[in-house]
Amino acid sequence: MAQGVERVVLCPGSRSGPLAAAAGLLLQRGLKLHTAIDERSAGFFALGLARAEGKPTVVITTSGTAVANLLPAVVEASNGAIPLLLLSADRPQRLKNCGANQTVNQEEFLAPCCRWFAQGDSRGLAEMARAALQALARRAHRMALAAPMGPVHLNLPFEEPLHAGVEALQGLAHELVAMAGPTEELSHGSGTSEATTGADLLGLDPDRPGVIVAGPWRGRPRQWPAFVAALGRWQQRSGWPLLADGLSNLRGQAGLELVASYDLFLEDPDPALAPPQMLRLGPLPASRRLQSWLAGCGGRQVLISEGDPRPLDPLGTVQASCSDGLSAWCAAQPASFWRGTPSGKANQEFQACWQAAESGTQGWVNSQLTRQGASRRPDEPSLSRALSQLLPPGLAVMLASSSPVRDWESFADPNGPARPVYGFRGASGIDGTLSLAAGLAESLGGLVLLCGDLALLHDANGWLWHHQMRGRLTVVLIENGGGGIFEQLPIRAAAGLDFERLFAMGQPLDHTALAASHGVPWRRVAALAELEEALDWALERPVALLEVKTERRADALLRQRLRQDRPRQRLRMAPFQLPPR
Repeated sequence: MAQGVERVVLCPGSRSGPLAAAAGLLLQRGLKLHTAIDERSAGFFALGLARAEGKPTVVITTSGTAVANLLPAVVEASNGAIPLLLLSADRPQRLKNCGANQTVNQEEFLAPCCRWFAQGDSRGLAEMARAALQALARRAHRMALAAPMGPVHLNLPFEEPLHAGVEALQGLAHELVAMAGPTEELSHGSGTSEATTGADLLGLDPDRPGVIVAGPWRGRPRQWPAFVAALGRWQQRSGWPLLADGLSNLRGQAGLELVASYDLFLEDPDPALAPPQMLRLGPLPASRRLQSWLAGCGGRQVLISEGDPRPLDPLGTVQASCSDGLSAWCAAQPASFWRGTPSGKANQEFQACWQAAESGTQGWVNSQLTRQGASRRPDEPSLSRALSQLLPPGLAVMLASSSPVRDWESFADPNGPARPVYGFRGASGIDGTLSLAAGLAESLGGLVLLCGDLALLHDANGWLWHHQMRGRLTVVLIENGGGGIFEQLPIRAAAGLDFERLFAMGQPLDHTALAASHGVPWRRVAALAELEEALDWALERPVALLEVKTERRADALLRQRLRQDRPRQRLRMAPFQLPPR
């Protein structure tokens, strides 16, 4: 707590008893404690907390395979730049590699995905001096927040006796207070692929046409206002269109001119939309069509990330990058730069081309999804659009991997209210979906999770969190009888393959009955016309499930038709080219 840690997720165990006792004693000093019987679920719940707060969450486990169960969450934390502090109890060295019970090579389980690993004294943590323990804690916290943020693992051996008496616990309580010190605040270091000193624009020229592409937001919450302000300032200076990923949190933000339907009209891109230069922000967006377009654009591409110096360019098209963050990069430009003349005629015409493509595509989507009819069985594209319109402003949404995040990207209404939108695309797995949502809801106070049936079943133990959660969680379940994402792949038509068994893998399970067994109330939504009233009902409850049954084959065909039948409009403008410097 001396380093600013506020939350601990604790799993049961005997060898970890001293750590559990310490956590219990710290409750009197304001520590927020969450307990779980499933280490895998605990890791993802902690991940949700840390993602929402931008601070390391501590996870405590006992020895043995308990540590291995943290690996899926640690992989996502590493790829997604989310800080975690993992404390695993262990046997002392004298009991290792000699056949003693519950001794495994747990110090190696998480190492490939951790920013830093350290062990306590091999004889037992009790052998370490107070100063050494403080130094270990300070460095672990610092490494979790260093650029790029991520997981840190401390493996802590404990010698018996493990469980102290009343007097010893009272003494420990006084010692914990004495160990408290000032909280360290860490600033992210810089990282560049080309020097970015002073007013370096990295080769971008705002007085000529260009495009901004914003990927998923991965900065810390406190950095968000400055980021949005800097982005608005750059767009006002340049007039460049902003292509905002569904997880960028920029859709609905006042003062920004953005494009949201690029995933649809870049299926067959107009040459007039090709920019001679591009400012990319953060990780690559999820849209495969956007990625393909970026790869073929050419021109100068510059990448700015929020404290992540790792290469975030799988396309290999970036010529220069900076990890100091957009706000710092803009602040480095001289005042005279911002007083420069507003974007000229060429920039305005270029932006008008993008806005014409956006407005035409959004009008087409509106007409087609409305035509589906509110009284018919819901389809997944219409469900994403309706949710983006109906949910209260500011209420956070989490999108499960596979179809939900892609449908939101393509079909959510960009004119809907602004809200935080979370997705865990670091490794893009469905592991821990419900537990992640529970952690986010606990931190944020409320959340709506949109997920498929297999993702929910994959983390069924996540329902256990509702017994101790203070935040509200509404789960909107797309029940389509299996993995709907595979319906959109060419493999569906392959002759001789049992598609349902090999890919869809629908499970004969009633999700409402499973939720009810955990004490979670539920409703079925049979038509989009019922969605608004069902949401009102669910949002009043601490935890609730709304099951929406869809037809995955019909929805795959609908997505295909929306892309293929979209009216093509050729924009009356020649592609831009930058003259050689």
